[in-house]
Amino acid sequence: MRRRLIAPAVLLLAAALGCTEAGTAAPAPGSAAVPAAEPEVRPLGRIIPAPASVEPGGAPYVLTAATRIGAPAHPGARAVAEQLAAALRPATGFRLPVVTDGSADLRLRLDPAAGPLGEEGYELRSAPGRLTLTARTPAGLFRGVQTVRQQLPAAVERDTVQHRAWRIAGGTVTDVPRFPYRGAMLDVARHFFTPGEVKAYIDRIALYKYNVLHLHLTDDQGWRIAIGSRPALTAAGAATEVGGGPGGFYTQDEYRAIVRYAAARHIEVIPEIDMPGHTHAALVAYPELTCDGKPRQPYTGIEVGFSTLCARKEEVYAFADDVLREIAALTPGRYVHIGGDEATSTSPADYRAFMDRVQPLVARHGKKVMAWHQLAGGATPAPGALIQYWGLDRTAAEEKETVAAAARAGAGVVLSPADRAYLDMKEEAGTPLGLTWAGTVSVRRAYEWDPGTHLPGVPEAAVRGVEAPLWTETLATPAHLDRMAFPRLPGLAELGWSPTEARNWDAYRLRLAEQAPRFEALGIDWYRSPDVPWPAGS
Repeated sequence: MRRRLIAPAVLLLAAALGCTEAGTAAPAPGSAAVPAAEPEVRPLGRIIPAPASVEPGGAPYVLTAATRIGAPAHPGARAVAEQLAAALRPATGFRLPVVTDGSADLRLRLDPAAGPLGEEGYELRSAPGRLTLTARTPAGLFRGVQTVRQQLPAAVERDTVQHRAWRIAGGTVTDVPRFPYRGAMLDVARHFFTPGEVKAYIDRIALYKYNVLHLHLTDDQGWRIAIGSRPALTAAGAATEVGGGPGGFYTQDEYRAIVRYAAARHIEVIPEIDMPGHTHAALVAYPELTCDGKPRQPYTGIEVGFSTLCARKEEVYAFADDVLREIAALTPGRYVHIGGDEATSTSPADYRAFMDRVQPLVARHGKKVMAWHQLAGGATPAPGALIQYWGLDRTAAEEKETVAAAARAGAGVVLSPADRAYLDMKEEAGTPLGLTWAGTVSVRRAYEWDPGTHLPGVPEAAVRGVEAPLWTETLATPAHLDRMAFPRLPGLAELGWSPTEARNWDAYRLRLAEQAPRFEALGIDWYRSPDVPWPAGS
């Protein structure tokens, strides 16, 4: 799926270093620095992702101590208004009451007739004395609120009162996403991250209009979700992680809380239960799922491809049914990801037999299949399946064609090319965090590709969107996550949201540089890529 072998020494080096040392780069020679001070009014639409349409004009709207936030009686819209107020109160010091009468100067509106806005689009109108955000759905209002946040000075993200003016440039933004799927994946199997740490990552991705959190819950190193019918999965399978740390797992209540937290931010959680490979932690718990039945010891390395469920045993399908039944019941979203990659210890015949048995189990429990693109080469994807492509520019044409054939047969495709979208790849050689098996992935390389045309033979109509995976073989702390995700995460969000004509590297690098004060206000320590003219002192 995702990795090749790397020397254990790399892991030791990464674990030993704090993220503040990891990959700091000096500005490129001759690059112009963006002024450290933000303008009093950010030009309309100068945000990430770039909006579909911007019509600047007129004097700005000013947020004041007298501002009231209006919302319709709809509970979803009211919740978004309360979120906006909660986000703005700490830095502004304003009360910002949420009201349903006509007294508000900052208004959120639901308009079911606004068909062109779709499920997530919005319109923002800014003028003196009135700012109006309109959408067809609460999800559209929530995406628009992220635009409001970014149009305000970055200091609005601070948690103490900032004494300054709060202006939003005049004009109209009309915005809809290019693709319906804009995902970020977090691997909690290699290193475990607590519910609070996952929620913090959800907040990071929400600001940039991501709408999917793909949680990689199981792998060789650990099983991270409690399954009531299979208690040994967490009693034995969750007790370690890469490098031999304590591991951990989510209770079902903790997992539900993560799902609710994401849903409140209009983000769908897709859980991944990887199989038939990447299953060593499950085999530690239940050795009868192997073909030889021999006990396994916990695994703390990062090599791949050695584990497999025994496709010839009925116990395996009873196990898969138990796990998928409980995961489906815990997850209100549409998909369950069943992995399917790097099953090199599974014969092609056994792989096909396994997937032919397991995919219907997903449907039986009311979900659709999502899987890595090896499913398309080794079995027939189930109706409505999503195929997640992680190949490289150098991936063989025959392998790419299996994905194209599945797309032509009706499967949807999510693009996560490892040499473009994998956030665990180093930005440049020599930095202590990250891997290089897919090469180095600079912020520019991560931005300069088109999901709609990237995979030969896959029509854009079959492309559902893009996902930015963050694997954690070398990442053990939230600070490590930030250092590898930023500044590439916003650019991949733009690939999924913005129209092709709105994207241009030379313009984007300036908008990205302007995010630096926001990163700082949010407590994000990011990689200072030499491709970007960061503000002096950032």
